[in-house]
Amino acid sequence: MQSPVPCHLNLTETEGYIEAPPQSSSAFQSTMDCSYLITVYLGYGVEVQVMNVNLSEGDKMVFEDVGHGENTMLANESILMRGLVVRSHSNQIFIRFHSQRSQVGSVLLRYQAFVLSCVFPLRPLYGDVSVSSLHAGGQAFFSCLTGYQLQGSSVLTCCNASTPYWSGKEPNCLAACGGLIRNVTIGRIVSPGFPSNYSNNLTCHWLLEAPEGQKLHIHFEKVALAEDDDRLLIKNGNSIDAATLYDSYEVEYLPNEGLLSTSRHLFIELTTDATGTSTAFAAGHCYQPFVKYGNLTSSDNTWAVGSVVEFACDTGYTLEQGSVTIECVDPNNPQWNDTEPACRAVCSGEITDSAGVVLSPNWPEAYDKGQDCIWGIHVEEDKRIMLDIQVLNIGKNDLVTFYDGDDLTAKVLGQYWGSKSQFKLYTSNADVTIQFQSDPATNIYGYCNGFIFRFFEVARNDTCPELPEISNGWKSTSHPELVQGTVVTYQCYPGYQVVGAELLTCQWDLTWSGDLPSCERVVSCADPGKVEHSRRVLSGPHFTVGSTIQYICSKGFTLSGNSLLTCFDRGSTGPKWNQKLPRCLRMYDLNCLSRTTYACEKYSPLIIFLFYFFYNGIMVNIQKKAILCQNENKVMLVHLKYIM
Repeated sequence: MQSPVPCHLNLTETEGYIEAPPQSSSAFQSTMDCSYLITVYLGYGVEVQVMNVNLSEGDKMVFEDVGHGENTMLANESILMRGLVVRSHSNQIFIRFHSQRSQVGSVLLRYQAFVLSCVFPLRPLYGDVSVSSLHAGGQAFFSCLTGYQLQGSSVLTCCNASTPYWSGKEPNCLAACGGLIRNVTIGRIVSPGFPSNYSNNLTCHWLLEAPEGQKLHIHFEKVALAEDDDRLLIKNGNSIDAATLYDSYEVEYLPNEGLLSTSRHLFIELTTDATGTSTAFAAGHCYQPFVKYGNLTSSDNTWAVGSVVEFACDTGYTLEQGSVTIECVDPNNPQWNDTEPACRAVCSGEITDSAGVVLSPNWPEAYDKGQDCIWGIHVEEDKRIMLDIQVLNIGKNDLVTFYDGDDLTAKVLGQYWGSKSQFKLYTSNADVTIQFQSDPATNIYGYCNGFIFRFFEVARNDTCPELPEISNGWKSTSHPELVQGTVVTYQCYPGYQVVGAELLTCQWDLTWSGDLPSCERVVSCADPGKVEHSRRVLSGPHFTVGSTIQYICSKGFTLSGNSLLTCFDRGSTGPKWNQKLPRCLRMYDLNCLSRTTYACEKYSPLIIFLFYFFYNGIMVNIQKKAILCQNENKVMLVHLKYIM
């Protein structure tokens, strides 16, 4: 018996091959034990691909991740097959091979380093997170919705280690009990724990401070206090001793117009009784949701756990804050999984509806000073627009202008200030632009100060209506005039994708073939597709940033390319896969490295080229094999078998 040949190696190169056992070992040894420890730089992992495997019954082979303290088995001989790829989660992988037979099996492995990344951090409830990079040195930035405060670090860094990790725990967004809020321009205050119940025996104080020389206006989105137990006080000043603007003990209904301070401060106090209940809804149910200037639909009007509510705004209002849909969750402590949204009349907008309404900013509450708002209304090209000016009550130094076209260079239809009785205007084409400018030096206070403009498309005359531009994209037109058959193509800037029809065609009835598309930011990689003769393993149901796809070739096929694809955020260009799609190639019985070769200097390169083309292009159903190799810049036929 020959003495065993040592096959215990520590490998530190970034790539290489492992042959277990080594070729120099005796084929007659009764026992063979080999071990290989592969170590790469911190922040990198080890990928091992099985190039060839020929194990005998009873042979053992184990792959273990050993770089993060505890050993974790990644694979063993039961799943070992040609083309299999094993990836570590740290910078070290340990491979053990054992055989007790006289005829020892063999395995050929190829290994290489790859970049490890931190897992995508969890988004805080009632907040958001964005990531610059998932690799070492990358940062995660956390923020909270209005009315919530961040509890924890706002920035985490991906740390370089055997297994990369974030520098701290993801923070939470909590509604705090009180606080000082300086330089208030717009904001939101919610009770502690909102949208779930607030606790008993609380006393919370908020002090709001506007910029110097400005006042504060507050309106109520939702107030649900326990009757006769809890109290909400709003004071017209900077302390509890200031004059009372609102006291829930004294006033039964909330003022729709809100409250206005006479100075730059408002003081708010919420007190809850130690024995009182803080809700007016049934146990096991969420409270009834509410949205001002909007409506909602629900799958269950008892608001039981599992019910889903969807919100929509009234015409002229835009959904802000919160979420379009919320769900009642947690049977032990029923609560909505997100905040209710707010509907607000905003400054400026592009409108393509055939009828609708334009409201002054913040309607029916007063608009702000120093505003410059522009609305564009576009209807079908063969129509024109009728404007019904129902309410116009603005300051004498404020100005609203109507332009007969799609920009501010068009002819002026009318220009108004102060208060006007109801009247109508008609455009000469399918576009109108409305500009509203408020005096920077004058604040307007009071309910229903502003305007309401309703519009309708009316009949006019041989082309499709002009299509508007889209945000984060552009359009191109096949014909300068929008006649029948004209095609308009919409495309998006890098990092955005078209949602809807990319091509719109002007039809025989002078209508467009579809609705206007939009450009939405790409938040996930596109499905790279399947690889023939393989199966794939997904890290999750969606291809979000950080997700992976592993391709494993079927028996009889070998992998060409990288087996693991990872979705990375490429910044302005959006998420992309880090590797090209691999291929699974058929393994032929003939192998020029292991079988007898035939010299072929007598064949000319031209003959070989013609044969190779003939072989690949036509004789696909005839069993044959040809292997070409390069030698001294001459193409030589190395092996040829079964050509007919």
